[in-house]
Amino acid sequence: MQKTAQQLDDSDPLRPMREHFHVPRTADGEEIYFVGNSLGLMPKRVVEAVQVELDKWRTMGVRGHFGGDFPWVSYHEPLAPLMASLVGASVDEVVMMNTLTVNLHLMMATFYRPTKSRFKILIEDHAFPSDQYAVDSQTRWHGFDPRQAVIRLAPDEGQLFSSAKVCQTIEDHASSLALVLLPGVQYYTGQVLDIAAITETAQRFEIPVGFDLAHAAGNVPLQLHQCNVDFAVWCTYKYLNSGPGSIAGCFVHSKHATNTKLERLAGWWGHHKESRFLMGDRFQPIPTAEGWQLSNPPILPLASIRASLEVFQAAGGMELLRKKSVAMNVFFRECLAEVFGSAVQVIAPHNQSGCQLSLEMNFPGTPGKAIHQRLEKAGIRTDWREPNVIRAAPVPLYNTFTEIWRFVKTLEQCV
Repeated sequence: MQKTAQQLDDSDPLRPMREHFHVPRTADGEEIYFVGNSLGLMPKRVVEAVQVELDKWRTMGVRGHFGGDFPWVSYHEPLAPLMASLVGASVDEVVMMNTLTVNLHLMMATFYRPTKSRFKILIEDHAFPSDQYAVDSQTRWHGFDPRQAVIRLAPDEGQLFSSAKVCQTIEDHASSLALVLLPGVQYYTGQVLDIAAITETAQRFEIPVGFDLAHAAGNVPLQLHQCNVDFAVWCTYKYLNSGPGSIAGCFVHSKHATNTKLERLAGWWGHHKESRFLMGDRFQPIPTAEGWQLSNPPILPLASIRASLEVFQAAGGMELLRKKSVAMNVFFRECLAEVFGSAVQVIAPHNQSGCQLSLEMNFPGTPGKAIHQRLEKAGIRTDWREPNVIRAAPVPLYNTFTEIWRFVKTLEQCV
């Protein structure tokens, strides 16, 4: 397998992209960094991009809003085409703003419009906590009890959700559903959900559909416009490498983005650009996804994500990245099977996986958490999820096949 790994690396057209990133080091050299699903590595060009804006602030002060190569007042606008290409959207459907959960609340303020008969929200069982909290609080805000208003979709068997079960659940509850909110990639299992099938089923019953793409954006190809998704939200610090807690992304389908009569929680920066600085007292939303903006954009986080999106552009986009990701996925599973047999199980099957493989540890007498701690000491970064899962996410932009082989051999030593 070591020889195969080296051959795959030698023929990898994306191999040079690793040089665009800072890889953390240990005393023995570079770490094996398989936690891009939690925090992506830092692109080297971030320092320069941020420094340019710091220098502008230092030398120009308030004039930086309208001066320089990237005026602050419109800094976010050139990022929309780059982000739109990664999520399968038009430029007018995408905006960089706020953080993920803030954007989720803003979207639910528009798309969760409950009535006495249709007031329920469908989410997946074991959804990421912030999504659960946001959904529960939205139902309470509208006067409903989350125990009755939130439907938690149980997996079919094991920990996975079949498209058939998801769609059947939507049909079964169609008369009471006001919103479907599901992940593009489930954070715990790494399973990729069928966005197109879920959206088609929900909209057949006129139920709005939104997706949390925190673990999908920059990981798997997306076609949000083509799939007719109503809205989507995502962070940018995982696979999109924009830095801890950085600014988030939001998608609003053009059929809604152009509708300025849609109810929303409004802010000054969502107001029509031509009259924004006239300081009028009547809100006139921009007829794009920008109409949901609240405040002027935070420039330093935007500079960071701009630098990262330029790296994605240099890499050739999501299709080429996905091709390598699939190859890494296959090789990873082959190495695991050869060394461990059934003692290490990957939760999601190959055809439903992105970068992340969630590995169930089944070694009697050796707790999985102890194995994870030993990997950490060996300079391999993964993350641990109770009760017995190690999440490992080789990222095609900066990880290698040889690192996958080294991970498996080190895991073997750890158990």
